[in-house]
Amino acid sequence: MSGAFFARKRRETITIVSSAEHKSKKRLRKRAAEFLYRVRRRIATALAIVLAIFFAYHVVVGRNGVNAYELKRAEDRDLHRQIGSLQQENQRLKDHVEHLKDDPDAIEREARERLHYARPGEVIYTLNSPQGANETQAPAGTSPVK
Repeated sequence: MSGAFFARKRRETITIVSSAEHKSKKRLRKRAAEFLYRVRRRIATALAIVLAIFFAYHVVVGRNGVNAYELKRAEDRDLHRQIGSLQQENQRLKDHVEHLKDDPDAIEREARERLHYARPGEVIYTLNSPQGANETQAPAGTSPVK
């Protein structure tokens, strides 16, 4: 009997020790899990901040960022101005062509002014250009006449 009591007591002691170890292991696991959770959460937060900074940088400075957008808008405004001026010039030239088609005197005036044409029997006199114009229009290698 005393052997059985000892074994039972021994089992209870082992069980008690085992239970205490189990509780400390359980607490240790719980603390380790909480620590890992905090570490993972901090890493995830830091990663989210780094990604946010990365995307913000590319939104502002990237290839299609805000700076590029502003440059494209300025270029667009300049192109619209050029289109407007070219359309005005185009309309002016169309009106001039229509005027030349309709008015024979306008054709003659253009031929006389631009092409220096003359009617039979007419003599055209051209005046020398001013001295400053001769200097700028003199052929290369010759000095202007003074």
